[in-house]
Amino acid sequence: MTRNAPHPMPDPLGERRAWMAVLARAGADDIAVLLPAMPAHERLRAPETGLVMVRGRAGGDGAAFNLGEMTVTRCAVRLGDAVGHAYVAGRDKRQAELAALVDAALQDPARRDALMEAVIAPLAARQQAARDAEARRAAATRVEFFTLATMR
Repeated sequence: MTRNAPHPMPDPLGERRAWMAVLARAGADDIAVLLPAMPAHERLRAPETGLVMVRGRAGGDGAAFNLGEMTVTRCAVRLGDAVGHAYVAGRDKRQAELAALVDAALQDPARRDALMEAVIAPLAARQQAARDAEARRAAATRVEFFTLATMR
């Protein structure tokens, strides 16, 4: 009989992508309120702000084009053997460092479940609630148009 043991490292295209998306959308204060006391960490790359080129496609499948530049802040930290990285939109250096710290902590299987429950799940729930509220506001303004194409 096999036991379902936690994986030592998250699936780089699955679980980690999901928690990084939540952290990138969360504000620094939101992360800090939920984050339990964390051990000291080493900054590998201090938070720094720069620009990235945003690319787009016409219709989602057309040729790629440069849409414009976007301000991004990045950070990298070491927590034990794990290295956490974060790229966040805007200039919030504290948000980038906290997101990188949580990323590094989530790579430790001993901390992962507790942090997913205490930090990522509440942030994801708030973000989903905000998306749902926005969808309800947009749906309230929807106008149904129909034509009488069959009448002549």
